[in-house]
Amino acid sequence: MRPTKATLNVDRVNIILHWLLLTGASLVLGLAGALDQSGVFLILAAAVWTLILTAVSLIDRRLPYHEIVCLVVDGLLAVLFVLLISFQGTGFLWAGLLPILTASLYYRFQGGTIMAVGVILVFGILLTAQLGNADALTALFTPALVLGLAGMLAGMVSQQASYFVRNQQEFERTRMENEQRKERDRIRALYQVTSTLTATLNFQKVLDRSLDTAASVLIEPEMENILISSFLLFDEDELYVGSARRFTHSDLRMTIPAKQGLIFQSLRSGQPRLMIAPQNDPELIKFVSLRECGAVYCYPLRTNQEVYGALLFGHPDAEFFTEKRTEILEIIARQSIVALQNANLYRDLEQEKERIMDIQEDARKQLARDLHDGPTQSVAAIAMRVNFARRLIDRDTQAAADELYKIEDLARRATKEIRHMLFTLRPLALETGGLIAALHSMADKTLDTYSQKVVIETEQAAIDDLELNKQGVVFYIAEEAVNNARKYAGAEVINVRLKKAYHDVVLLEIIDAGVGFNVGEVDAGYEKRGSLGMVNMRERTELLNGIFQLKSQIGSGTQIRVWIPLSDDAGERLKRGRIE
Repeated sequence: MRPTKATLNVDRVNIILHWLLLTGASLVLGLAGALDQSGVFLILAAAVWTLILTAVSLIDRRLPYHEIVCLVVDGLLAVLFVLLISFQGTGFLWAGLLPILTASLYYRFQGGTIMAVGVILVFGILLTAQLGNADALTALFTPALVLGLAGMLAGMVSQQASYFVRNQQEFERTRMENEQRKERDRIRALYQVTSTLTATLNFQKVLDRSLDTAASVLIEPEMENILISSFLLFDEDELYVGSARRFTHSDLRMTIPAKQGLIFQSLRSGQPRLMIAPQNDPELIKFVSLRECGAVYCYPLRTNQEVYGALLFGHPDAEFFTEKRTEILEIIARQSIVALQNANLYRDLEQEKERIMDIQEDARKQLARDLHDGPTQSVAAIAMRVNFARRLIDRDTQAAADELYKIEDLARRATKEIRHMLFTLRPLALETGGLIAALHSMADKTLDTYSQKVVIETEQAAIDDLELNKQGVVFYIAEEAVNNARKYAGAEVINVRLKKAYHDVVLLEIIDAGVGFNVGEVDAGYEKRGSLGMVNMRERTELLNGIFQLKSQIGSGTQIRVWIPLSDDAGERLKRGRIE
């Protein structure tokens, strides 16, 4: 589990105390001339330990069982300090303070006090063994008093600091929750505005709902709702009140030319404007409701092609329109502009409706004619010839075989006709840049949209001999395979390769190192599945007169190979199984 910010801060305070005590001990021992080889070793060991803690803290991590490890290591350093350094008096205070301060930081008052008692007892035992009972008591008295007081004092300070931090965190958490709740309410209200604007073409309803939502979003629960708002819309050369809140009856009937003042400047610049003391505006003064406002905010309702009017807000508090509130007003205003555009476009759409229906009817008739004159006739002829061949089988086997050859030829012609019709609908990238450009475009879009990396490897020689209509089919096969791998393989990279396998055969490969699957089970279950990806790829491969190969095992990834003949001879070889 990643440590919390508060825990990391405690670790950093502990590291700072380590460095301070380490520096202090070095100075004291050095000035007292007690810094012998053992002292240097212990100082270096303590420095290495502190460096380890510092490095771990810099990457926002902790050691396993961090608190216990710190106490154990600091305690060992303290014991070694007393055992190895022959320095009398209070020189070993540093060694005792090190575990005491660590315990105080991590375990508050109780930890600091208990550790202080433990350090005093351990130091007493060690000094008794070195100096004897009387000398040990004399040497230990002052350090014991200092260490005990330090433990209790450090524990109390840490305890109070913990309470203070906890209260601050609770206060900050409560404040953040309130802010998040208010923000959620604002977002919900804005979403309702957006939903209303996009779900209805009732112009008046959109205006009214926008003003109501602006008031509900901008006014806090503890504030009085005294926001004044209005839509001023153009009717020829003057602005009239399309909808308003807290306007008087006379204000609702008011019209203004918008030739000067705040509204004129906002409409001319196309930018929202804020005016303090609107009583000085020559046009706004005409509205009785705005005379008591301390500030008025105006947002122009205009696009590059048309000017609809202005959205006006007023409030008695001159400081009411903060940056955050004006951002919300801008969102509402932009959605209102969309609603105005939709209302105007709706009329045009109605006029276009009949024309579009006529075009669609013509397209259906044309498609019906093409199907009737081409594939439909061929399929009907195939059906009749199959019926005729079935009757010949029992009577004249050779004649039936000849008839089947004719059916095959007819079926091929029908396939070519259908292929031609399908190839008329190709991605734009195919027509503008060719198959290679289309494949790279597909890879880029897959990466951008789904964060799935697709690596494209192509040979220009494979494209040069591939007909344009076949390029479209190859693209659709590659796209279908990549889409399936993206959804189900879970592979980091999908490789798409297009190259010449032979001088008259092109090979398309789609390979992933994903989870793989049981091919037999998937094929058997296609009738019950909504997706027909494999079927589509096989059918499109047949349009190319090619061979579709699929290899996959659970845990071993998937490999799709599509062999595409460039000539009739190559197609015949592929059908006979002579691929490699």
